[in-house]
Amino acid sequence: MEENKYVIGLDLGGTNAVFGLVDENYEIKATGSLLTQEYTLATAFVEDAAEVISELSSVAGGIENIKAIGIGAPCGNYNAGTIEHAANISWGKGVVPICQMLNEKTGIPVAITNDAKAAALGEMSHGAAMGMKDFIEITLGTGVGSGIVANGNLIYGSDGFAGELGHSIMFFDNGRKCGCGRSGCLDMYCSSRGVVMTAKEMLAEEGAQSSLANIPADKMTTLDIFNAAEAGDKLAQMVFRRTGEILGKACANFATFLSPEAFIFFGGVAKAGDWLLKPAKETYDKYVLSLYRGKAKFLTSTLENGTAAILGTAALAWQETAK
Repeated sequence: MEENKYVIGLDLGGTNAVFGLVDENYEIKATGSLLTQEYTLATAFVEDAAEVISELSSVAGGIENIKAIGIGAPCGNYNAGTIEHAANISWGKGVVPICQMLNEKTGIPVAITNDAKAAALGEMSHGAAMGMKDFIEITLGTGVGSGIVANGNLIYGSDGFAGELGHSIMFFDNGRKCGCGRSGCLDMYCSSRGVVMTAKEMLAEEGAQSSLANIPADKMTTLDIFNAAEAGDKLAQMVFRRTGEILGKACANFATFLSPEAFIFFGGVAKAGDWLLKPAKETYDKYVLSLYRGKAKFLTSTLENGTAAILGTAALAWQETAK
């Protein structure tokens, strides 16, 4: 009788670690979770993670049917199998050899990357990029992340950290201070926090009537701005237009090193749809080198937010089994 085949996808965030048992058809058969923030030592986290994986393996018919584990984590280094200086993970401040540690506990091959790269793998295996070999996944959430796929391969670079397009500098003079220590990064304009910052600046600049003025500054979200735009609020619509223009200029630069088939946008900010992507595409067409004009599609991810991270890391795990 042919054995069943499964992988484990692990979405390892600063607050929660969510595990999914995923079959060859990318169906999630079972899930488990841990509170990442409850641990101060990596060894303690790995110990409990191995227990969760053992429980999930019982659904798979035994640990021998788990072919690989894929992890998506902040500062995840695919080349080294490590989490390196992850500020939002309590036990990730140094260099943590997470793949080796989990492999030693479970006997299962383990690979890691960051969440944006995992999303790109998921997009290629069962999302909007199916059939594509050259595309850029751009995640627009709390930060701006990216995964670059060239000739069917995810780009990691010499040290595992290639593709931090969110830290491309868009404004060299008077740019917003970024958490990376520099100023003017794309991250500070097209992330959810960046969109909110733009809204606050425009409220102060324009002094116009806007429903956003009724929302306490420390409570405003991108969803508030989207709802206002949908309701006809001109300032909210301009917030997305300004954000889209910055995003379009960034993509015009990115086209020069890949000439991608598509830019695929994922995350909460991308849910603004045409309010964001229409000005982004218009600006891209205006500024992109003529060699690339009219070629790249601007697409919204087809991955579901609730399962994207698990399925993306499962795609990483399945990739490892093919080696």
